Amino acid sequence: MQYTIIGQTVPAVEIELNAGESMYTQSGGMIWQSEGIKMSTNARGGVARSLGRLFTGESVFMANYTAETQGAKIAFGSTVPGTVVPVDIGRSEMIVQKGSFLCAQQTVDLKVAFSKKFTAGLFGGEGFILQRLFGSGLAFLEVDGDMVERTLAPGEVLKVDTGNVVAFDTSVSYEIETVKGLGNIFFGGEGLFLTRLTGPGKIILQTQNFNDFAGRIIARVPKG
Repeated sequence: MQYTIIGQTVPAVEIELNAGESMYTQSGGMIWQSEGIKMSTNARGGVARSLGRLFTGESVFMANYTAETQGAKIAFGSTVPGTVVPVDIGRSEMIVQKGSFLCAQQTVDLKVAFSKKFTAGLFGGEGFILQRLFGSGLAFLEVDGDMVERTLAPGEVLKVDTGNVVAFDTSVSYEIETVKGLGNIFFGGEGLFLTRLTGPGKIILQTQNFNDFAGRIIARVPKG
């Protein structure tokens, strides 16, 4: 398998497959393909795991694309301006934010990861239900805006707005905490919750919080 990241504003990844190689994506991720690609759709991981994906806001079903000829090409595209980032899951399992997963090789598996603090997660939005990528091979993540990559030392803490977290190594511990102070909550203009990430391990952040961006657009849409 070989891949090329195409475009800068709303990028895509074009993948050249050998015969028999296969990729999967959430429903709607594919944007073009050459001849020689066979598509199939299934509830990856069984019904129970697929239903768990409903909590992440993702599709229950996955689309699978398998090359029947040598050198067949397929492209998967991002949905908003940003970056497409390849990650080697064989190097390290990763926890990814809902909506960040774009596509992966069949040797990469995907399941829901739940926060230990149910009440904080219930009201924390993006910070509660995440997805864990494990297995081996390449996965591609969708980053809104620009990507910022940091490596946290053991015990090092970074507090991030939940909508700006893309992914982090499973060696990084995480929890959702509330913003302190009534004045900050009511007048600070930020969200009520932060994701607290504690090293060691790599984290991937995005400069754009698309939920906030969409909320600002909606607020300016004329009513009536």
